[in-house]
Amino acid sequence: MSKPILAIVGRPNVGKSTLFNRLIGERRAIVEDVPGVTRDRIYAETDWNGKEFGVIDTGGIEVRTDDTILSQMRDQAVTAMDMADVIIFMVDGKDGLTNADSEVADLLRRTGKEVILVVNKVDAPSKAYEASYDFYELGFGEPIAISAANMTNIGDLLDRIVDGFPEDSFGGYDESIHIAVIGKPNVGKSSLVNALTKQNRVIVSPIAGTTRDTIDTPFSYKGREYTLIDTAGLRKKSKVNDSIEKFSILRAIAAIERCDICVLMIDAAEGLTEQDKKIAGYAHEAGKGLLVVVNKWDLIEKETNTMRDYERKIKSELLFASYAPVIFTSVLNKVRIFDIIDRCSRIADARAIRITTGKLNSIIEDATMMRQPPSDKGRRLKIYYATQIGTKPPLFSFSINDRELMHFSYARYLENKIREAFDFEGTSIKFVWNEKRGERR
Repeated sequence: MSKPILAIVGRPNVGKSTLFNRLIGERRAIVEDVPGVTRDRIYAETDWNGKEFGVIDTGGIEVRTDDTILSQMRDQAVTAMDMADVIIFMVDGKDGLTNADSEVADLLRRTGKEVILVVNKVDAPSKAYEASYDFYELGFGEPIAISAANMTNIGDLLDRIVDGFPEDSFGGYDESIHIAVIGKPNVGKSSLVNALTKQNRVIVSPIAGTTRDTIDTPFSYKGREYTLIDTAGLRKKSKVNDSIEKFSILRAIAAIERCDICVLMIDAAEGLTEQDKKIAGYAHEAGKGLLVVVNKWDLIEKETNTMRDYERKIKSELLFASYAPVIFTSVLNKVRIFDIIDRCSRIADARAIRITTGKLNSIIEDATMMRQPPSDKGRRLKIYYATQIGTKPPLFSFSINDRELMHFSYARYLENKIREAFDFEGTSIKFVWNEKRGERR
């Protein structure tokens, strides 16, 4: 079952991003310092009293604007509203009711969604009624007065959010392997889902160029349960503009956050695009499994090493995710489509691998003997021990003397040595560097 989604909307500068950060807290995934990978994230997941849900942050809505960027921000917010089960309409308690608030309210009434009116920047509980009074005329019931910056009344707000989700939003734990099928328009994402599940899915689109929702399709294969998350339904390439590209990335991020493995589909004739690289970067950051599927391979003229050379090119363009395997298919002709699921099964197993501390430290000891750790101004990096502290993705904690001495290149060297010893194909592995107290001097 998909997690319910909360969208936070409102005019600019009312504190939406501050609330977003408060709701989601710190990300547990470790973000590597890889140029071109780290992105601003507008979707994340959180929980309250054991109930998990997604949260979308949006830019400020300017309803009446001809500015291209502001128009795109407005359109993106409308897309977020379409995706959401519950919407927070945030206003500024210090500024009071504005015409811009009323215009946003008009947009929200058309959605038919559950809307929670939140009056932000109310630092003193004694001023809650005074700050909220004018906002009753918007017609969304009793406002909740909060201070996102000071965490005032956030617990009551979370109670309202969870109560606003549909009753069946929080089902039992889904143990199936969730696979998000992502990529550009017209690369064969929906066709792949249909071919694997032997169903035809109809995508309904109330907003031009976007899907109404991502579509989850459960199915069984070789005794394992899977859920395919299809993010198809975008307009044809000739009609795609910048705002539609933003919609696709927003939906892809939402799918990535709640999946286990990302299947990045590309068109063999077009190759890997910049948007594909961005989406792969999100998957890598989030610690998901990653598989690159080259579709329409039957249309490519081939020589002896065509497949090998094509794969090498992809790997060179996805250096930050070189662990991702590549499969060549023709969905139309049903060539190697179930190889995709077989490989996803192996990636799911790799993400769950747990290495004993003894074996891990033996690998690290051999690695440091073969190549000395880096040094700076006569001070050398020391690795005291390492241990695995998590799975999905595999997460390793290293006790060292100085984080500043752990160069990226040496961290990548250690990662490669661990990968040589264990089958982590298809999954990122993450490191945490912990300085041993008193050892840095």
